[in-house]
Amino acid sequence: MKRRRTALAALTALLAAGLTALPAAPAGAEETEQVRNGTFDDGTAPWWTTGNLTAAVDDGRLCADVPGGTANRWDAIIGQNDIPLVAGETYRFSFSASGTPAGHPVRALVGLAVEPYDAYYEVSPQPSVSGDRYSYTFTAPTGTAQGQVAFQVGGSAEPWRICLDDVSLLGGAQPEPYEPDTGPRVRVNQVAYLPSGPKNATLVTDATTALPWQLKDAGGTVVARGTSVPRGVDASSGQNVHSIDFGRYDRRATGLTLVADGETSRPFDIGTDAYRRLRTDAVKYYYTQRSGIAIRDDLRPGYARPAGHVGVAPNQGDTDVPCRPGVCDYRLDVSGGWYDAGDHGKYVVNGGISVWELLSTYERSLRARGGTPAAFGDGTLEIPESGNKVPDLLDEVRWELEFLLRMQVPAGQPLAGMAHHKIHDENWTGLPLLPSADPQKRELHPPTTAATLNLAAAAAQAARLYAPYDRAFAARALTAARAAWAAALAHPDVYADENDGIGGGAYPDREIQDEFYWAAAELYLTTGEKTYRDHVLASPVHTADLFGPLGFDWARTGAAARLDLATVPSRLPGRDAVRRSVVRGADRYLATLTAHPYGLPYAPENNVYDWGSSHQVLNNAVVLATAYDLTGARKYRDGAVQSMDYILGRNALNISYVTGYGEVNAHRQHSRWYARQLDPALPDPPAGTLSGGPNSSIQDPVAQAKLQGCVGQFCYLDDIQSWSTNETTVNWNAALARMATFVADQR
Repeated sequence: MKRRRTALAALTALLAAGLTALPAAPAGAEETEQVRNGTFDDGTAPWWTTGNLTAAVDDGRLCADVPGGTANRWDAIIGQNDIPLVAGETYRFSFSASGTPAGHPVRALVGLAVEPYDAYYEVSPQPSVSGDRYSYTFTAPTGTAQGQVAFQVGGSAEPWRICLDDVSLLGGAQPEPYEPDTGPRVRVNQVAYLPSGPKNATLVTDATTALPWQLKDAGGTVVARGTSVPRGVDASSGQNVHSIDFGRYDRRATGLTLVADGETSRPFDIGTDAYRRLRTDAVKYYYTQRSGIAIRDDLRPGYARPAGHVGVAPNQGDTDVPCRPGVCDYRLDVSGGWYDAGDHGKYVVNGGISVWELLSTYERSLRARGGTPAAFGDGTLEIPESGNKVPDLLDEVRWELEFLLRMQVPAGQPLAGMAHHKIHDENWTGLPLLPSADPQKRELHPPTTAATLNLAAAAAQAARLYAPYDRAFAARALTAARAAWAAALAHPDVYADENDGIGGGAYPDREIQDEFYWAAAELYLTTGEKTYRDHVLASPVHTADLFGPLGFDWARTGAAARLDLATVPSRLPGRDAVRRSVVRGADRYLATLTAHPYGLPYAPENNVYDWGSSHQVLNNAVVLATAYDLTGARKYRDGAVQSMDYILGRNALNISYVTGYGEVNAHRQHSRWYARQLDPALPDPPAGTLSGGPNSSIQDPVAQAKLQGCVGQFCYLDDIQSWSTNETTVNWNAALARMATFVADQR
């Protein structure tokens, strides 16, 4: 699979074997209790505690006094080992818990009792606040005789007392039926439509003939009316739907609602202000993803945290990192950069495409009609570098670029000039966990050709955009890009190991002609040199169709080259043909959007939604936006703008996939430090964070327990444990930043 693998270590082999779903327990299976003495009628055995706890039975419950001053949840534990688990079986995990004083969260989990201590299911209730009786169902992702039920109760500054009773783990339990709350059957962009843009909604209904609709203002007055257009059954959701077009209404307003078939939509606006905020928020996301720097509360209220991975205990740090055994005999300072996703890993292939999309967003603002470079000017993002007379977007991206440059193999070493694929923990860490609290060993993973070409492309692009502000940095970036290009030519087939998925995603990619094409294109656009031009023209990717249903992403980078060759001025022979190829791709996405009842330019084969489908919708919209920049044809502009409707609520689940935008929005993305769902002391993701969205493969246990047999758009859960449908990543947010910027630039 050419996608990121963020599975628990125990799942890696299953995913590599191509398994996308685990079977549930047979209907009518006998329920079997796995926990021994969960009522504590026979004392405390076989329960155990860490040495800082003394547990005893009190009034029929197991109670323990928890000391204050511990740093982590796992610093104080009550547990039971030797619990058998069967792969694919559904379990009901239940217990009673009370806390004195109330309010201390408990990490209750079922997992592996031995290294790497994988958690197969976990929750973090607050005893005596969120209730006293808890019950959950989940599907075991793997089988083991060394399972564990544990209650991690550390991490509190003050001492407190916990009491447990009726702890149960029933095997053979039937999965609880899951019915998502999709709200009103009228689905709209819950944020805003442009006054001069398209305005479409989708009505879910059993009716097969046209129905009347009304548009109402905030006071309930009808301001427009019309009739719906029946569309039949939408294959991506299995719903019978109608389309509603209210595009003739072009007045700016707030709190509008659409009424049809006895249903009233969630509220929305008509205006441009929301997209200006979203443009900024989508890029501000990167500051709180930074590694190697303390996040300041005055810049991001509620998101302050100590610097992560700078070698301050318990961190082992990123300033002096060894390779995995057998990979190299040197150590590198690879501090800084952005944490890639919900874990603490940093990856060159995902960093490279993220840098490209953000820098291309800035480069478009300099060249395209309606572009607004001032939107990313000095001081616009409120980051530590603000005030240095450099556009803030360039300052933010440089934080990642400096990390990418540090990942290059030093001169004099074998594979000099190549780039290490990634750096992350030796083993997977649990949730929640601040970067500064990560105690694990960090390791450099082997260099790869794909990573090296990502570095070459990103650094070459940076060289032309940073030159007006820092010539020395631009020159250093170009030197690194040239060295990476030469190293990739010398080592064209060094691939990432697809099984290297313990402690971090594998990011395997064995099809790298597109990366060669992309790196050559960026080097040519920056230098104009014949050697890079000739490689571009000779590449089979140059004339290939790059705009398929799935769009482009970290493993399909040819489109990055094609879009820049079409828009960045150069003397490339046949440049008009390059531009025409982009327009042809846009025509295809526009046809998809027009035919789709939910109005999105994404229709994967058999409605199998891929990992990170939200950003693939957006990247297909980027092609539409680029076609508008090339031609000025309004149909491409309207198609790009309308694509945002799906992301912001006009979808089968009636949810905005952007945190903080829309009445109902994703805000429980899989993350170790945006983890309020597990620890009330931690924040939700910041406003402007994109969720990965529906993923038909539902690889994580939480999704597998609830979404078996899901269709397309319904393969999603807004749950922190659903890493396959609800993660956040730097490259996905780059697509959001680019499209929010395009829409904000429209008049």
